Amino acid sequence: MRKTIVAGNWKMNKTPSETVALVNELKPLVASETSDVVFCVPAICIPAAIEAAKGSNINIGAENMYYEESGAYTGEIAPNMLTDLGVKYVIIGHSERREYFAETDETVNKKVLKAFEHGITPIVCCGETLAQREQGVTIDFVRQQIKIAFQGVTADQAKTAVIAYEPIWAIGTGKVATTEQAQEVCKAIRECIAEVYDQATADAIRIQYGGSVSAASAPELFAQDDIDGGLVGGASLKPDFGKIVNYK
Repeated sequence: MRKTIVAGNWKMNKTPSETVALVNELKPLVASETSDVVFCVPAICIPAAIEAAKGSNINIGAENMYYEESGAYTGEIAPNMLTDLGVKYVIIGHSERREYFAETDETVNKKVLKAFEHGITPIVCCGETLAQREQGVTIDFVRQQIKIAFQGVTADQAKTAVIAYEPIWAIGTGKVATTEQAQEVCKAIRECIAEVYDQATADAIRIQYGGSVSAASAPELFAQDDIDGGLVGGASLKPDFGKIVNYK
């Protein structure tokens, strides 16, 4: 039985001091034995978040990392820098990274491989635009993203990964894919993993839904056979995040 994983993507919000205050506020609200809980915070806030989360069930993740360990890459964050702080998870290939910072399927693959090399669990993002959904190519597009992202990844590594399906048209818009739409794509992702690896790997990997997840929508979404939690944006900065984590 796969354990639910609920991750908050804070994006470019909160200073280090504000991070401490928010972690302390959310700590009692997200206490859970049934869900893994991850706060993916801005890089500059990671040390403060890790210190504030000590003694709780909260894991701290990064929102991005580079695929080299050192070098002339001004402004980038290396994986060993993250592990040295105690980071357990990293979001890779979020649609905002792809859209605003020119990330490609190939750079996503390089980051996924490097994350595994350093023992960091990647939260691999995929998802289609509204135009792609209207053109009927959602499944084909997402399958391509997944296949390239997992090139060179072993089955044992893949079993520990997290995939976040986020329809781009639902991120920050208040629009949520219907439960049927979300389940359909998450099921297709699991079937794709089974094709690339085997059924045991597909059964083990955890697939999140993301895109305007709320306390109201979480119970129905997370109850689907192929949805194992959520990657939550704006709602992860509010007390309601506790209701999403404890959705049952």
